[in-house]
Amino acid sequence: MANIVVIEDEPGIVDFLQRGLTAAGFHVRSARDGDSGLRLALADRVDLVVLDLMLPGRSGSEILAELVDQRPGLPVIVLTARGEVEDRIAGLHGGAVDYVVKPFVLAELDARIRAQLRAARQAPDTTLRHAGITIDLLSRRTSVDGQPVRLTTTEFDLLAYLMRNPGRVLNRSQLLRAVWGYGEDASTNTVDVYVGYLRRKLGRPDAIATVRSRGYRLNGGA
Repeated sequence: MANIVVIEDEPGIVDFLQRGLTAAGFHVRSARDGDSGLRLALADRVDLVVLDLMLPGRSGSEILAELVDQRPGLPVIVLTARGEVEDRIAGLHGGAVDYVVKPFVLAELDARIRAQLRAARQAPDTTLRHAGITIDLLSRRTSVDGQPVRLTTTEFDLLAYLMRNPGRVLNRSQLLRAVWGYGEDASTNTVDVYVGYLRRKLGRPDAIATVRSRGYRLNGGA
């Protein structure tokens, strides 16, 4: 069951969408202002957002920009009374995957939602998660238990490689080739230094285990 967030300020339309999309087999949550809508849309396990542009508080355009920045793979369908070609183009250029003009037929919106969910499932996953650590390969953002962590480019690349190989012992030569593009060089301590940086920034000294005489391994469950 896909999780849909509806951000719409007209109570009648919210009720209509809540009932209709639930009957169509979706799990639906809704918000009637921009600020609470953005919080809902940024929550975990959201598969698609239906977004009105005219909202109290934060506007739909601002929400769209935030979602493109923070959740670049999340499909957003704009639902609005603005039907001019220029408005549609602006919405699509702003990052929406589709644009539905009021008044609308629920069956058509349902079909558009399903089409975008199929497309999203077929797209490669750009988010890696492991033991509370999340990295987005497109935006290059990192968080630990939902809290953002700032990493340098090299730190991010090292963490990404470790997260692509959870539980696997990776020796220094492998890491040097994958992250720095070096050949084997037993004399360098570059890997050790950057593992230390990551442990401190992640706030989890045991997240990356040292396997004596072999290398490093990302610890923890999925």
